[in-house]
Amino acid sequence: MTKDAESCGQAGVGAIAPELSIIIVNWKSSDYVKKCLQSIYRFTEGLQFEVIVVDSASYDGCGEMLAHDFPGVLFIQSPENVGFAGANNLGAQRATGRDLLLLNPDTELRENSLRVLADRLGSCSEAGAVGCRLINADGSLQTSCVQAFPTVLNQFLDSELIRGLFPRWRIWGTAPLHSSQPLPAEAVSGACILVKREVFDRVGGFSSHYFMYGEDLDLCFKIRLAGYRVYHVPETTIVHFGGGSTRQSTSNFSNVMMRESVYRFLRHNRGKFSAVSYKAAMAGASVMRMILILPFLLGPGQRATQPGLSLQKWLSIFRWSLGLEPVTRASS
Repeated sequence: MTKDAESCGQAGVGAIAPELSIIIVNWKSSDYVKKCLQSIYRFTEGLQFEVIVVDSASYDGCGEMLAHDFPGVLFIQSPENVGFAGANNLGAQRATGRDLLLLNPDTELRENSLRVLADRLGSCSEAGAVGCRLINADGSLQTSCVQAFPTVLNQFLDSELIRGLFPRWRIWGTAPLHSSQPLPAEAVSGACILVKREVFDRVGGFSSHYFMYGEDLDLCFKIRLAGYRVYHVPETTIVHFGGGSTRQSTSNFSNVMMRESVYRFLRHNRGKFSAVSYKAAMAGASVMRMILILPFLLGPGQRATQPGLSLQKWLSIFRWSLGLEPVTRASS
């Protein structure tokens, strides 16, 4: 471990509170965690910070790796899988920093991004949280780093084809992506979101309604309801490999959980009618897509091809919309 890693670890008793508490949730992603931490200690300068890693009952050796390579990192072992939201809340309870950086393990810094984000958050009294540009490993932009809050309409129309035809359509909420200056966004990605600690506490942290997916949208929604703004900061970029933990799950499970999280967001923030309408819209969208896919499956041995996998995906979503597909922690 480097000298910098030793000097920028958990603040001890009597130490000055750090500017920033970096919270990373691990679930079978210890290799990603290691690379993420290496990039943090390599590129972060001019910032006092602590790092907290929460393992959500994956027991993948992450604690042992941290003890050997990053002894200054505070490691929290959760005895049960409390999900992304619950694990981040556990980390926040132990954090001593002025601000909280909620960072996915499958991210890597390429520059002093945390200093830039901290400066932007501190310079605007209206800001409750900020996020930056996220890119894939090949350098392409992840447009999901800014998002609109879910509605029945934007979820029904959400597809690669429609987004490709109308990339700047207002319903996607991507306008801040096309600016060179920080702009307010409805929501920023939970893969990297820096939030003022007082604001995080004021809105009650992450909601327990979410197990995985949607908790970042809900947090940004609550921050805006509390009278603060959420900003997209385009001046700095972080690599987000994506799916570091969810690759351990089946793709159909992830697809269903994404829809379940949107349903919960609408139910808790827009009302029961919007949530039920959303399920009905997803049922209709699923039927439409399955009808379009079927002609590509007439030949022998097509079930394992991309159309076959797409059919399985939309069949699972259709079953979920009818209440026939089980989901984790279905009651809330």
